[in-house]
Amino acid sequence: MKYISTRGQGEPKDFQGVLLAGLAEDGGLYVPESLPQFSADKISSLKGLPYNELAFEIIKPFVGGTIADDKLQQMINDSYGSFSHKAVAPLQQLDANQWVMELFHGPTLAFKDFALQLLGRLLDHVLTERNEKAVVLGATSGDTGSAAIEGCRHSEHLEIFILHPYQRVSEVQRRQMTTILDKNVHNIAIKGNFDDCQDMVKQCFADQSFLPENTRLVAVNSINWARIMAQIVYYFYAGLNLGTPEQAVSFSVPTGNFGDIFAGYIARGMGLPVDKLIVATNNNDILHRFFQNNDYRKESLHQTLSPSMDIMVSSNFERLLFDMHKRDGASMHELMDKFQKTGTIQVSDTAWQDIKSLFDSCRSDDQQVCETITELNANTAYLADPHTATGIRAVQELDLARETPVVTLATAHPVKFPEAIVKAGLNAPSLPHHMADLHDREERYDILENDLNILKDYIQNT
Repeated sequence: MKYISTRGQGEPKDFQGVLLAGLAEDGGLYVPESLPQFSADKISSLKGLPYNELAFEIIKPFVGGTIADDKLQQMINDSYGSFSHKAVAPLQQLDANQWVMELFHGPTLAFKDFALQLLGRLLDHVLTERNEKAVVLGATSGDTGSAAIEGCRHSEHLEIFILHPYQRVSEVQRRQMTTILDKNVHNIAIKGNFDDCQDMVKQCFADQSFLPENTRLVAVNSINWARIMAQIVYYFYAGLNLGTPEQAVSFSVPTGNFGDIFAGYIARGMGLPVDKLIVATNNNDILHRFFQNNDYRKESLHQTLSPSMDIMVSSNFERLLFDMHKRDGASMHELMDKFQKTGTIQVSDTAWQDIKSLFDSCRSDDQQVCETITELNANTAYLADPHTATGIRAVQELDLARETPVVTLATAHPVKFPEAIVKAGLNAPSLPHHMADLHDREERYDILENDLNILKDYIQNT
């Protein structure tokens, strides 16, 4: 398995190469040269496998022999052995043909644990083999940070710097990061929004000359292909539990950075029968505007009750655009340069109409999110977090659950967003036992101005 950049420059890399590189040297994102293909018979043979065994079957082709099978299997077993539910990604039925897949049973109560528990172990394994050290640099809109810290904090080969937008994540999300006091963990609150944090991370990757000699940056954001790879698994898991390959399944995905739903797109490309992929967004609706009107244009960022989706520029969308431009790296380079200057992207009508045969979208504001949480709880006794609520409302708004089973990805535990739950007229849930003292724990983080040079100086001097 080889990986190429969406912007067409540089030599193809193997899995270990893209794991450590994160962002491509030309500023693009790595994607496989070709996808492994799973026939209907192969998919049928996977029925009934426990989550960790299914994960090995799905992930192994992407690793391409760069890690021994027994080592890879052990890392997968360890990653999902820490989850609190035996099913790892359990399905809960809401209606006759409507389901939620709970992706919040990992140690930090969010779907990011599926990728980052494994990513931390993969990085530690490869760096140990190479006798190297690295600096993890990431930006978070809420959940990636705590999951990355939890996955990497015990590594002797990694120093971790996580940027979050100051006063723009929930208190539980912030404390999950800032109460981890390991010496190799550094939390930074940037006086700006998530896009500012993400932009600084990308600039640091583009020019790493500020780092000490023999030190490299490693990405834990979903620009790192290993994140996408790990998320493909739960699409197969849901499909297999709902009748795949005989039965196609649709998915409604709360998404801001497009990584989670792009994993579903890859699963379909591998052979999983997927009928529709629904992009569920909040007021920050750049993806919704694209899929409805071919209008991908930067606008002002809004602070909402679903802060993990308070993102204006969706990094992983470039991977889909690459396919929409027939994998022409030169065209993508020109397109992304233009976007950098103008803040807008529009694709050909033919490419847009073609992709709309698979994708649809729905936008929900805070009031609609709260109404969905309230109504769902009244009708089913199910308590959804505000991100999951955008996905559930999308299924209702688009009237999807008629012939094809529809699975909404429940991306986070509602305990992480008490403000939204209370605004929906319900009682805020209690923290789980292992986090019961979270509000009493000591916090440690630094607040920095939104300035790239200040950030680089901070990393140099820490």
